[in-house]
Amino acid sequence: MPTTPDLWHHYGRARASRDRAVPRAFRWDWAQAGGPGAEVLGDLGGRVVGELGAGAGRQAAHLVAYHAPAEVVAVDASPAQHALAVGLYGHLAPRLRCVYAGAVEHLRVRAGAYDVLYSVFGAVDFTEPRALLPAACAALRPGGRLVFSTLAHHVGGAPPEVTATEIPGRTPGGVVASMRRWVLTASVWANALERAGFAGVRADVLPAAGDREHAVGTLLVRAFRPAG
Repeated sequence: MPTTPDLWHHYGRARASRDRAVPRAFRWDWAQAGGPGAEVLGDLGGRVVGELGAGAGRQAAHLVAYHAPAEVVAVDASPAQHALAVGLYGHLAPRLRCVYAGAVEHLRVRAGAYDVLYSVFGAVDFTEPRALLPAACAALRPGGRLVFSTLAHHVGGAPPEVTATEIPGRTPGGVVASMRRWVLTASVWANALERAGFAGVRADVLPAAGDREHAVGTLLVRAFRPAG
């Protein structure tokens, strides 16, 4: 597992200290304030669901508590985020399973294991698409779906790109570092998904919410592994 510093060490820790509740709503948008909810994932009753880059596991916990899946697997490569998820929602096991692993390595050994995979500004944003998307397609059962939300444009307002961008992060010791993030156009995402074996690609822009200065649009993308 990671040989580099955990750049997600500090993320969400302040909230975890004061908010341990299972969220009552599932949100895809950047502001977590509106737009569609878990219905985008389809009927989850009895399904096996995986979250890629689950962070503290809040969305996964919501699905377990309110949507009756057989199992939700919350995958994250950050030891700090994995520990947060276990600490907050470990009591929801065995229907919620928190896994410390990189998304690609996890998916590559689980061919046909999932009915639904999703990412909310998670591993899809921070993993090379040419590695992640084919692994995700293979890990889905025929007819299974992948849904993810990502930035429709950069946080500062710059337009999306066709390649990865370096963004700032912090090591556990607080040293400024950088990580790669894929903020891509809808057409680039669609082409990457189709090359990976997906079909029925749909991309919708969710309007930015919040104050105008910090508002960020969300790109919500859906695709299916062909049933045939």
